[in-house]
Amino acid sequence: EVGAIISAKAKDRIEGYITRAAERGAQIRLDGRNQQRAGNYIGPTLIDGITHGDECANDEIFGPVLSVLRVRTLDEAIAVENANPYGNAACIYTTSGATARYFEMRAEAGMVGVNIGVPVPRDPFGFGGWNASKFGPGDITGQDAISFWTKTKKITVKWTAKSTNWMS
Repeated sequence: EVGAIISAKAKDRIEGYITRAAERGAQIRLDGRNQQRAGNYIGPTLIDGITHGDECANDEIFGPVLSVLRVRTLDEAIAVENANPYGNAACIYTTSGATARYFEMRAEAGMVGVNIGVPVPRDPFGFGGWNASKFGPGDITGQDAISFWTKTKKITVKWTAKSTNWMS
């Protein structure tokens, strides 16, 4: 079950990505448009045949849309990932620890997942990306969020002791 999109405008924007991808020749393997229920719903969507430079490969869609861009090598996949102006998250599916480590060290993203599609860490680690995916000076959860939403005050006080009787 996929929840509703935040607004009709956001739903239209996401559906536009799907429509334009199909018009450019991508195959819509699973189409979540035209949901038969009230509200701003888009079902899971799988777009295959995205090419480097396509808006579905370059933009953060923020909807239930998975775009498949096929490459021949791991290094090519990493190059495509790192050429993107955003850097929220990157993930790899593999049974090889060495391949996973190679990817982890080279993927330019704030969150990297191995064998997990949405690599959002649990607290105390913050959720946040790099590059154009970054919002403000820190992450949006974890200790950075506490720092972001907290107005700190430093107070330095020196009292002179006239009496050593702490009850006075």
